[in-house]
Amino acid sequence: MAKPVVAIIGKPNVGKSTFFNYLAGSRISIVEDTPGVTRDRVYAETNWRGRDFTVIDTGGIEPESEDVILSQMREQADLAMTMADVIVFVTDIRQGLTAVDKEISLMLKRSKKPVVLVCNKADNFEVDRNSAYEFYNLGIGEPFPISSTNGIGIGDVLDEIFKHFPEGENEDSSDEIKVAVIGKPNVGKSSLINKIFGENRAIVSNIAGTTRDAVDSKFENEHGKYIFIDTAGVRKKSKVKESIEKFSIMRTLLAVERSDVCLMLIDALEGVTEQDAKIAGEAHEAGKGIILVVNKWDEYEKETGTLEKYKKEVYAKLSYLSYAPIIFISAKTGKRVDKIFEMINNVAEKNAKRISTSILNQVINEAIAMVQPPTDKGRRLKIFYGTQASTKPPTFVIFVNSKQLFHFSYQRYLINQIRNEFELEGTPIRIIVREKSEKFDKKF
Repeated sequence: MAKPVVAIIGKPNVGKSTFFNYLAGSRISIVEDTPGVTRDRVYAETNWRGRDFTVIDTGGIEPESEDVILSQMREQADLAMTMADVIVFVTDIRQGLTAVDKEISLMLKRSKKPVVLVCNKADNFEVDRNSAYEFYNLGIGEPFPISSTNGIGIGDVLDEIFKHFPEGENEDSSDEIKVAVIGKPNVGKSSLINKIFGENRAIVSNIAGTTRDAVDSKFENEHGKYIFIDTAGVRKKSKVKESIEKFSIMRTLLAVERSDVCLMLIDALEGVTEQDAKIAGEAHEAGKGIILVVNKWDEYEKETGTLEKYKKEVYAKLSYLSYAPIIFISAKTGKRVDKIFEMINNVAEKNAKRISTSILNQVINEAIAMVQPPTDKGRRLKIFYGTQASTKPPTFVIFVNSKQLFHFSYQRYLINQIRNEFELEGTPIRIIVREKSEKFDKKF
């Protein structure tokens, strides 16, 4: 089920960040900040009434301002509104209704998105809530007086947000593999998509109505049915590099989340950059199948052994992706592009693979026999048994006598043994460690 996206919009200094921080840090449910973003935290994952969603914080909007920074904030807000399923419009109940609020409300009406109107800073709730009535004049629905600082009234706002979430679709029921084409700007994402759709004669149709600021296109050939999620619309701009990079990563994250397999494009001429590592890390953390696609290989100067040497360099810089297959292509000429489909099918299959408990434990026991579990102060780790809890990615619960004794290095060894035995190429593997006395939680 795809996570809805909630964008927090409003003029400067109305308490948007306080509201955001309350949602992100109040432990409404299991709350985790999305890893790998730039230093300024602009979005987080949270949960309400059993539904996970992404919340986006934005800079304040000054609709008519020509100030460079404020225009950047407006651009950020526009991007967030484009990606959002629900918009929370935050106003300041103490300031009352302002001309800027009215301008923003007009922008929100044009967006055609559901809007939840919030009147923040109602710290003296009984006194301040009567001041919310004038905000009905914006014509965008009922105003909700809240105090983000004190956490007053936020539950009612979340209930209203929840009403506007799109109905969850069971994406697993589709026989189409969802493929996100990710990577930094100008690495060849558009070229790859165009080569696939331009040279392979097949059933091709665009999917209308996506709100994620990415282009979804259906594609079918002799290898199967696919939905390609193209994030190539992101471009850096000289004066807004920092803000644009934040939102380009956010767009990528949303595309990754909806995918089964990610094609991580790397520019052969530039090699693996810090931005590549950050983007690839998002796909890894999300548990998606990953294929490393080195593009522009036709332009790279080669000699004997170049390909293997380049592979080693890629894996050295992306050591956490040592499980991901790598392919060298030219999106421009189409060389080896047709080979990608078999890799996609294989990685998607491995990411969704299910292993029986008996066979899994046989492999675990063999691994223990080859390398004894670690000891600490005379006490040895005992692994009682394991079971697969879920797929996408393959996730295993391992029951032990002591979590503290199950060191990371031995977990990594066990993961490698499971990966090799079941040929789980291209997919992350997760292990959840439980002490035997703990109850098995089926939600994993």
